[in-house]
Amino acid sequence: MQIIPVASGKGGVGKSLLSANLAIALGQAGKKVLLADLDLGASNLHLVLGVQAPKAGLGTFLTGSSSFSDIVLPTNYPNVSFIPGDSEIPGLTALRAPQKNSLTKNFLSSNADYLILDLGAGTHLGILDFFLLSGQGIVVTAPSVTATLNAYLFLKNTVFRLMYGSFKKDSAAWKKLEDLRHDSAALQRMYIPRIMEEIEKVDPESAAKFKKKAASFRPRLVMNMIDDPKDADKALKIRRSCKEYLNIDLEHLGVIYRDSIQDTALASRLPVIIYKPQCMLSQAVYRIADKILQAETEPMEDIAAFSDDSFQAAEMEAAIDHESRMNYVEELVGSGALSMGDLAETIKSQQYEISVLRKENLLLKNKISKALQQGFIL
Repeated sequence: MQIIPVASGKGGVGKSLLSANLAIALGQAGKKVLLADLDLGASNLHLVLGVQAPKAGLGTFLTGSSSFSDIVLPTNYPNVSFIPGDSEIPGLTALRAPQKNSLTKNFLSSNADYLILDLGAGTHLGILDFFLLSGQGIVVTAPSVTATLNAYLFLKNTVFRLMYGSFKKDSAAWKKLEDLRHDSAALQRMYIPRIMEEIEKVDPESAAKFKKKAASFRPRLVMNMIDDPKDADKALKIRRSCKEYLNIDLEHLGVIYRDSIQDTALASRLPVIIYKPQCMLSQAVYRIADKILQAETEPMEDIAAFSDDSFQAAEMEAAIDHESRMNYVEELVGSGALSMGDLAETIKSQQYEISVLRKENLLLKNKISKALQQGFIL
């Protein structure tokens, strides 16, 4: 069974949209998929799936009111089963260790080809631990500065969590990391390669253990909600930061253009891949699913070259999809289905959204600039 945790450093970037539609795409390809809503603080994956609010879910399982088999629900989509979350029960966002272990044990014993975990946004330790169930989890982000920064910070926190998990408590490596953690200013100024140099001096055995784990940790990236081919370049910035500061590389699974059809599909209580399978958004999800399926049969011999190729492919996809969008708009205008007035109104609305994002980005850039001047490393 392949585990695909889907996470984001920031909410509202389309994490649940991707999780639900990816599960359906893999199911349509003949794979048995178990989709779990682990966004325990704001569970709403059932809405994206078009499923009625369930009476039993992770909340009732974790509180002992339901068995695990009771909460694995069939869906109307071929080969896809669903485990709903439960945001109605207080305290579930901070799972206790026994709850987390029980949940993990049941997940791992599931009879599925793919287990897709729709995680909550942010960097809570529980989220990081579930993300680390796989070395190739998916991080969903968007082109805005806040979203890309939060994606990087999510990965940074995940690497530190992996590091802590590699060191025995009270070992020299663990104590060194604890010393750094309590000196937050020093920790902010150091990055993983430098930290590992320090740890290797005091505990080479623990350092080697972490390096072995880190070697199999190669997260995947999806850039959602792009409006222009240039937006795809933002993924390269995340990759450069990860390579330089975290000593990890990424695979780019692809780009998805912003499309209001997802809201229409949601209002119709249908996943967009079912509502309109031929639309660009659905085709982008199918493209991502194909890459995941292809990875089953094509082992990577040169990881660095594979990562390079994945980013180049994503750039090409962004350019091709953009050209298709422009051609489609021209066809609509030419056929009279879209008036010039409608087009102008759409552009005006998008320009307003862009201006708001620019203001937010400018504010964040100023904060980042001040932090960098003080010697902090993001």
